Amino acid sequence: MNIAKHMEVIFVAAAVIAGATTFATAADERVDVILAADSPALVAKADVAMPTVTVTAKRLTAAEKAAL
Repeated sequence: MNIAKHMEVIFVAAAVIAGATTFATAADERVDVILAADSPALVAKADVAMPTVTVTAKRLTAAEKAAL
């Protein structure tokens, strides 16, 4: 049997087996959280000011590139 000829089938079969075992071994332990009606709920907020990075530089000339 020529392995190179059937590599696509081997890959798909390996992917199917890996996917099936992922679901088969997934933890099924659920944690139920019950909050009392009078307890405050904590809500995480994202920072509104997103930091922005700007990179500026001059382009190297052909002579400078050759020197590197």
